[in-house]
Amino acid sequence: MAAAPDRGAAALTLHMTPDDPATTAATLTVWHDGSCPLCRREIALMRRLDRRGRITFVDAAGDAPIACPVDRADLLARFHAREEGILLSGAAAFAAMWRAIPVLRPLGLIARNRRVLAGLERGYRQFLRVRPRLQRLAQRRAAA
Repeated sequence: MAAAPDRGAAALTLHMTPDDPATTAATLTVWHDGSCPLCRREIALMRRLDRRGRITFVDAAGDAPIACPVDRADLLARFHAREEGILLSGAAAFAAMWRAIPVLRPLGLIARNRRVLAGLERGYRQFLRVRPRLQRLAQRRAAA
């Protein structure tokens, strides 16, 4: 039995020219905590890597209204993304962001494996436990 084709991989092979609007239109929305120094650094890197402009980055900590079906506190507590109309959280949201960035796409595709994604989610939950301490450390270093 043949494996089902990867929809994302097929999309990358469709008439990708610099003038094609599909190459520049945002296809993913990512909500991040702009008040978190760790998150700001991560998102700054992702913005640099997102040369095709496929990701719309939304600062959930900002004053602007947020169009998302999730409470602001939830957005700030965990990383969220919307890919093809599906709201993702945690490691799945990171994997979606990686798939939108060509250099990270292989990681995002590997994360489609259920076991890999489960391992990434466990790691993400462990990170969330130490995140407040890391944030304080980053803030102290920035103030020094």
